[in-house]
Amino acid sequence: MSVYLHHVRVQVKPAEPFERPHRPHHATARADVSTPPFTLPSGHFTSLMNSLAFPRCPSPLTPASIPVPSARIKIRRSRRAGAANHHLSQRSSSRIVAMAAAAPASSVKEVLPSPLTSASEPPSLFDGTTRLYVAYHCPYAQRAWIARNCKGLQDKIKIVAIDLADRPAWYKEKVYPENKVPSLEHNNQVKGESLDLVKYIDSNFEGPSLLPDDSAKKQFAEELLAYTDEFNKALYSSIVSKGDVSQETIAALDKIEAALGKFSDGPFFLGQFSLVDIAYVPFIERFQIFFSNIKNYDITKSRPNLQKFIEEVNKIDAYTQTKQEPQLLLEHTKKRLGIA
Repeated sequence: MSVYLHHVRVQVKPAEPFERPHRPHHATARADVSTPPFTLPSGHFTSLMNSLAFPRCPSPLTPASIPVPSARIKIRRSRRAGAANHHLSQRSSSRIVAMAAAAPASSVKEVLPSPLTSASEPPSLFDGTTRLYVAYHCPYAQRAWIARNCKGLQDKIKIVAIDLADRPAWYKEKVYPENKVPSLEHNNQVKGESLDLVKYIDSNFEGPSLLPDDSAKKQFAEELLAYTDEFNKALYSSIVSKGDVSQETIAALDKIEAALGKFSDGPFFLGQFSLVDIAYVPFIERFQIFFSNIKNYDITKSRPNLQKFIEEVNKIDAYTQTKQEPQLLLEHTKKRLGIA
């Protein structure tokens, strides 16, 4: 029987590459299966990723030779659309940042370790301890971190933070040759790729299930997971452009608004909180801040489902304990983009 968990800060430093967009792969003993390169037109998005406040988990958009696939999501008309037909007033930038920072205090705050640097000694690797390697500011690592918290695995999966601006050589040599985060050391193997890790943590550890039993919801979950990279690309493009928010960005946000209205039994993508929400929320968190302050554009305006999603997810401790300081993300991003 599936059970849903309806509840259950940090340093920003200069930039490096992100995790590539999600591609399934199999676990290896201390190594990952290599995958084909991933292409975007003109290399524009490589520089983009290296310009934002979270570009230090290896780059999802590195030069390559295949186009981004267009994921098709079939969405029924929102059942809540009629009841929620209201327009949100335009907020000031400071209010958006304050709202993004607002989160209920957790009853128990996890004490997080300091990031390891090139001067740090490695932990006792492959000693039976399960370790999740993260960079606190990385949205891809945040996915796996949220999943670990949702399952209540704080005592079973140890967080190891890596300073990707000064990463230790042993991380690539002895832990994860891809040299990016997140990665999971478990049962003498190291696994990577954020969406794979979310699924792996859900399937291989005790705790509340992150997927429902309902077959229709499972199918929709796979469609939404396949769309994550296309969604992120559509929104990143407007952040670095000098013009207005693009129609591509607006269409992507509208698709998310519609997806959030597909099921009427809760405010999340599958109704109740699931691994789909875990996949999207680290990026939505950042996009809300960046678009409001850099583009003077409120991503929730005239999107009540998205507004409700943000409000409700900020009541979930498993997520809020992984959040970054919005002002730090914003200031770093503006500096990287040369915005006063």
